[in-house]
Amino acid sequence: MRVIGRVVATEKIPTTMDSFCFWTEENLILNPFDVVVVDHINNSQTFAVIEEISHITDSASFLSNYISSDFGDVNVTEVTHRIGMNYVKANVVGNDKNIFIPVQNNSLVHLASKDQISMALGLDEINNPLVCGYLEMYENVDGSERVTLPVNIDSAFLIGPEGAHLNISGISGLAAKTSYAMFLMKAIQDKQMRGDLDDNVAFVFFNVKGKDLLGINEPNPENDQNTDALYNMLGITPEPFKEVHYLYPFFNERTSNSYVGSETYNRQKKLGIASKYKFTYEEDKDSLDLLFSNIDDSSQTMESILNYITTDHSFGNLTSWSQFIEEIEKKSQAGSSTGSKEITVNSWRKFTRLIKKSINRNELFSVKISVNEGEIRLSDKIKKLEKNQVYVVDIAKLNSEMQAFVFGNVIREIYDLQLEEVCDNEKHPSKIIVFVDELNKFASTDTPKNSPILRQILDIAERGRSLGVILFGAEQFKSAVHDRVSGNCSTFAYGRTNAIELGKTGYKYIPPVYRSMMTRLKQGEYIIQNPVFKSMLNIKFPKPIYKQFK
Repeated sequence: MRVIGRVVATEKIPTTMDSFCFWTEENLILNPFDVVVVDHINNSQTFAVIEEISHITDSASFLSNYISSDFGDVNVTEVTHRIGMNYVKANVVGNDKNIFIPVQNNSLVHLASKDQISMALGLDEINNPLVCGYLEMYENVDGSERVTLPVNIDSAFLIGPEGAHLNISGISGLAAKTSYAMFLMKAIQDKQMRGDLDDNVAFVFFNVKGKDLLGINEPNPENDQNTDALYNMLGITPEPFKEVHYLYPFFNERTSNSYVGSETYNRQKKLGIASKYKFTYEEDKDSLDLLFSNIDDSSQTMESILNYITTDHSFGNLTSWSQFIEEIEKKSQAGSSTGSKEITVNSWRKFTRLIKKSINRNELFSVKISVNEGEIRLSDKIKKLEKNQVYVVDIAKLNSEMQAFVFGNVIREIYDLQLEEVCDNEKHPSKIIVFVDELNKFASTDTPKNSPILRQILDIAERGRSLGVILFGAEQFKSAVHDRVSGNCSTFAYGRTNAIELGKTGYKYIPPVYRSMMTRLKQGEYIIQNPVFKSMLNIKFPKPIYKQFK
């Protein structure tokens, strides 16, 4: 490939085994993350990734330039011609003969070919390859020298067993976090359907924004041939998700719990891929603690009441939510028996108030499930999840307490499902990928420590890899998510963010130039960090392949 400069080593800035600088042509446009190749000893070649590009002159100070321009006259041509040049700082990522002594002064620096870029970034040695995007390198040089390269990640480091969990962060709208998560999961489903994946993977998505994920089984009418060509280049079929089933909170003419339109719902119902979920007292009363996920119960009063309800026979004989509310109202009356010395009437009153706020006149809490009407119990449906299936659980229109209740219910059931020993069922998923947008709602740094949902998410983050429960989480600001959740992710995707976020502690290990680039990333661009990559990668991905509602 073309020679673009020579290495420079000075008394104060020597080349090292980790980095070096080289000068280059004044008009050559390079970018951070571009790969260059340096001729080294024993006919070897050293690969490096560009980190910083600078321009210097022989001017001693800014003042000298100011004086040369006739003391600040912008219309005067500078009298003194300054000697200047561009120089580039690059980080060494490898050598084709494993020679790591510093590159020598005046060594030739070249652009890299597609094969050399793969070798430099370790992309040619990826086991269990799963496409995670593509690189576009040397965007501003001659067309024949530009490189477009699919990037594969080792699926063992994304969905186990070597590593697990993905965290996607970035500003809402500009980072396209949901689109990137969908792209990755589409790649996983495609690979599984081709029979190239060792694991049996199923998917559970939470729809938290309007109709965002309510059309993933339908093609995107806005996609053109260029988008299809990109998917084909990446080895992914340009088709929407397969085996999708939508789980909506119960709604009717009187109750609107979902943003799904009647036309869309009826179309999905006709295809047999839509259900409405409800909760019954007899089977779901043990999940009542999830309604208190966002309540700071430092004195553990609510927990005491919930334990009492679970063990006392007076609550065990009830059959409906209305009977349950009548029973706790009795406990809230002055002079009534509270059932325990530790629980006061005032505590029962607070408990009753919080319960009634969520359950009273809420048709999600029902006496029975009408299967003929397309109704289901959410936990029962999750138990039937099979490999390759995609469940979309809609919680977008529910209030925060109900979102937490549904989310916790599903996560708890998924966890129980993976703990069961189901050896004989070939359709049983060995891995379940759970995608949660706005993860900070359920596992933020401000979530009460006693929150049952936080405990579940922490458990998944820390033990989910071994159980086959993989968390794909997305949020605007990574720093807002609990440290133990983000700390257990093996893969990070950084979208466009702001300088305030980049000033947080979690970003200090990222080189300043890359941090600066995170404020300028375009929509559809991500900086990826994964243990198998020798350097952080700036990748792109195509537009969503499924229908998007606007």
